[in-house]
Amino acid sequence: MKTVFGKSLLILASAALGLFCFFALVLLVFMNSLYYETNTQNMRAAARLLSPFLNEAFSGASGGAPLPRISGSYRLTLTGSDGVVVYDSDFDAETMENHGDRPEITAALAGNEGIALRKSGTAGIDNLYFAIPLYKGEPPRLSGALRLALPVPGFGRRAAAAVLPNIYLPLLAAAAAIAAVYAFSRSLGRSFMRLEKLAKTVSATPYAGIAALPLVSVSDTEEFRTLETALRNMASELARRVEEAQAERSRLEGVLDGMNEAVFATDGGLVLRLVNPAARRLFSIAEGAEPYLLEAVRATELEAAARRVLSGGGPEESELHISAGGTRRYFRVFAGPLKTSGGVIIVLEDITRLKRLEQVRKDFVANVSHELRTPIQLIKGYAETLPELPPEDGETLRRGLSVIRKNAAAMESLTTDLLTLAAMEAMEDSAEPLPERAEQDVRPLLDEAAQAAAFLAREKRTLVSVECPPGLRAKLHGTLVVEALVNLLDNAVKYTPPGSAVVLRAFTADGGELFLEVADNGPGIAGEHLGRIFERFYRVDRGRKSAGTGLGLAIVRHIALLHGGSAEAESLAGRGSVFRLRLPPAQRLH
Repeated sequence: MKTVFGKSLLILASAALGLFCFFALVLLVFMNSLYYETNTQNMRAAARLLSPFLNEAFSGASGGAPLPRISGSYRLTLTGSDGVVVYDSDFDAETMENHGDRPEITAALAGNEGIALRKSGTAGIDNLYFAIPLYKGEPPRLSGALRLALPVPGFGRRAAAAVLPNIYLPLLAAAAAIAAVYAFSRSLGRSFMRLEKLAKTVSATPYAGIAALPLVSVSDTEEFRTLETALRNMASELARRVEEAQAERSRLEGVLDGMNEAVFATDGGLVLRLVNPAARRLFSIAEGAEPYLLEAVRATELEAAARRVLSGGGPEESELHISAGGTRRYFRVFAGPLKTSGGVIIVLEDITRLKRLEQVRKDFVANVSHELRTPIQLIKGYAETLPELPPEDGETLRRGLSVIRKNAAAMESLTTDLLTLAAMEAMEDSAEPLPERAEQDVRPLLDEAAQAAAFLAREKRTLVSVECPPGLRAKLHGTLVVEALVNLLDNAVKYTPPGSAVVLRAFTADGGELFLEVADNGPGIAGEHLGRIFERFYRVDRGRKSAGTGLGLAIVRHIALLHGGSAEAESLAGRGSVFRLRLPPAQRLH
């Protein structure tokens, strides 16, 4: 039985039955001892009562008349001093063997009382024997022994005779005890069942409703009522702590979800136990997965930093170059110990953009310095030389002034382009709304750009043609679009051989996007340069001298971005190039 009721019933019933059997056994042993003690005392009294009369009547002579049976219970036997039976109340003395070797006779012939319990060789049943010595004459002289024998039934017969008439009393007592045990066990079991039901109700109740549970009487026993109160108090305290933990977890999850930094928390074996969404996105970690740190990040430097923290090295910060999202990124790393779990907390801040901006700044300074160095040196050199020329050397003076004007114009163009880029970047980064675009015809803008490039095109005998569907209209910053197209046409004319053709075209795609393209049949651009030609100061052939500032395509790209679009280039070396402005449809303009 696995229940409290069954176990308590079994234990208490077994204890009651064991006590009953124990006391019954003790009682039977006591009754058996009392039986022998009582009969021994009775036989002693009878023997002492008979001995004065038998001393004279049977002073050792044989063949005396049989005596009657004593009280109808005892068998009387007389022996001489030699142990020979001279009289027996139940058997013929002449046929009986010498009794001198019987323990009780031996003791009596020695002058003492003799007691023995054994099976009679003559009668064949168990007997209790008591013998005393017999004396005659003056002074008294031992003449024989007097022995009384009492048949003794078996213990079972004697116990049955004593127990059976009164068996109903112990049976009633046992039944009452078992009933009391059953009632007590049942009551105890019911109390535990009510307590179990209360525990299940508490566990199935939402935390907020535990305090409102109705008071259920588990038992009228003080201990059970105390246990019920303790259970309710424990459940309420547990509910309060769980709610606090859930609130704290929600706050922590809110903070972690809102962080752009990747956050990892590990145990002592560097197994990830907490990963915020930014880290899962960055390193493609599946929801619910708990891999090892090295398996998730695949950066031995980061694992080494975590192990140094685990070994007691304390918090540390560093910058690491780690592959994430298919690209190599720079991270500012913080690693510190988690005292509660014995693990490590790791925060990765992506500083790739900052590194790139820092590199762009360095490149910008280097490029501007490079672009300005030559004009400044030429201007400075001619400015120092011209005052020393003789007045009659007018040709050298004119050539020097021409160089000064040309390089000053180059510096002015560079400065203008830099200011233009700065203005566009300010517009992109500003929280102010961009200037409103105006809906207008696209063809006049193309004609204006082609007209602006006509002078250079005539010098290089390049034909610039315009292709545009009639009635094509779009919302645009007209001046900026013309500036972008002029930059593209200038590049196309400059880098194509004389006598080439350049096409400026506009069209729309099925989705409503506006495409503005400049196509040439020049030398083309190698594929490794196409991804960078819109960067500032980037030149495909850095060794080739050019009158440009290296900022024209960067300006084109920013103009496309201001329209919410993009700038693209397609080219094959030796087969010409196509530069394209891809602008969103009017309903998507912002």
